[in-house]
Amino acid sequence: MAVTKKHSKKRDAILREMLATTRHPGAQWVHERLKARIPDLSLGTVYRNIGLFVQEGLLRPLGVINGEERFDAHVEPHPHRVCISCGRIEDVPCPNEALLKRLHGKNAGGPGGFQIDFRKTVFYGVCPHCSDQGT
Repeated sequence: MAVTKKHSKKRDAILREMLATTRHPGAQWVHERLKARIPDLSLGTVYRNIGLFVQEGLLRPLGVINGEERFDAHVEPHPHRVCISCGRIEDVPCPNEALLKRLHGKNAGGPGGFQIDFRKTVFYGVCPHCSDQGT
């Protein structure tokens, strides 16, 4: 597990929870998961720590989905699909990951010397669960 500069039990628990899931959670989800184990954990503490993890490159923001900012602990560039009905976010397997890695970074150059710092590819649609329910 990556370690942030300043340690605290709460900070470590928040990061562990974010790293242990593929759900692409928001702060409220993390707070709900940890509240039973850490009764004095405030939602503000979760938001502040997630912000620090983003600054340190341990998490990537995905944007606001169904009214809540969501995050990903898998920080390598990869596409996502988002259900417009329930808000589920999933990683999309990328068949040409090697090409994407070559295009990123300071030495990549890219077409015409264009340096790509990051990319964000999101596909929106309806997930199978919501399709089956007719939503």
